[in-house]
Amino acid sequence: MSTEDRRSRRTRRLLRDALVALALERGYANVKVEDITERADLGRATFYKHYADKDALLSQVVSDLLEELHARLLPLVPASSVGFTGKPVLEMFRHALEERDLYRVILRGEGDGRALREFMDARTAAAAKVFQARADYRGVSPRIDIEVLARAWVGEQTAVMRWWLEADQPELSPEEITGMLHDLSLRGRHWANGFDGDPADG
Repeated sequence: MSTEDRRSRRTRRLLRDALVALALERGYANVKVEDITERADLGRATFYKHYADKDALLSQVVSDLLEELHARLLPLVPASSVGFTGKPVLEMFRHALEERDLYRVILRGEGDGRALREFMDARTAAAAKVFQARADYRGVSPRIDIEVLARAWVGEQTAVMRWWLEADQPELSPEEITGMLHDLSLRGRHWANGFDGDPADG
């Protein structure tokens, strides 16, 4: 990597960290480009060399996060396309813990919800692809529309993840959270509530 590339990467990281910290402190709507450059200790000209405005910075930050997450999940897709392993969910929760502040900004819906929609759409598309591949492999037809199924699954995960990340000190480990979601997915809410037998009987 050239000196210029290293300098550019460092600059983008400083701007990213400044945006995330300020969005958590003040709310994204109250953050200006001047605030970001001041926190990053960079000039405005440097900011505009890389981004048109703060929305462009946020969009790039989310895209980078999704690209990194995709790279981490990609090796786990083949096994998940055959059976539900829970490993991609565990890896995502581990990633969220490593990038806790950025995930909190996204899951709070900062930036008029654009970052959250981008995150949800990307995760839904990935889930739908895996669900369909799993159904095809097993020779079954989903009883619920794949898009609805994927959005319900992703929505459940992200709701739990936001609650988990907003805690000052998460009490549950990624493994514990994933185990619960795994059981809920395989056994259902009726079982999770402590009931046995036919749900219609209760």
